[in-house]
Amino acid sequence: MLGRWTKAAPFTEPDLGLLQRRDPTALRRMVNRHHGSMVGLARSILRNAAAADDVVQEAWIAVIAGLPSFEGRAKLSTWMMAILVNKARAHARREGRYVPLLDADDPYDEVEGPERFDHTGHWRVAPDDLETLTPERILAGREVWKQVRDQIDRLPAAQRAVLILRDVEGADAAETADILDLSAENQRVLLHRARIRLRRALDDLSHRG
Repeated sequence: MLGRWTKAAPFTEPDLGLLQRRDPTALRRMVNRHHGSMVGLARSILRNAAAADDVVQEAWIAVIAGLPSFEGRAKLSTWMMAILVNKARAHARREGRYVPLLDADDPYDEVEGPERFDHTGHWRVAPDDLETLTPERILAGREVWKQVRDQIDRLPAAQRAVLILRDVEGADAAETADILDLSAENQRVLLHRARIRLRRALDDLSHRG
């Protein structure tokens, strides 16, 4: 996984109660925490920034409206991302521009094999943690976040969508495959490719200087 400094932390039960009562601070925290993931997913499906932004706004309206009836049968973030993906697909179909993620993904020649990961899909040797990146190498740590976000944005659409759900939002393999309408094997391969590409970028970043 990307590490503790990139994954969105889950809401606790008290947070959910506040959200369902429309607490402004809790709602703001929810939006701040998940908005970037929603934008990334929408752009993966629509390939149009303006349309994606519109769909994300629609999704937030639906999420907030649906919070009082949310029963917690799935993780809150998984439920939110499913709403977003469904709205993005519906928009693309209305515009006659829907393309399944796998058909839109570009080829990627892997030169690193599965030895970089263990049987669970986690790094055998994790990327350098934020604490090991000195100010002399990366300005105040903020450059780390910018570089990670930039590299995620550069991933092919399907790889980006899977990575966001698995390693940023913390969805499991089955949830991710279901939300994105992928087979278990396609989900696994896309995540592997995305992690390799991002790992290279993080390795390059951490060894500068």
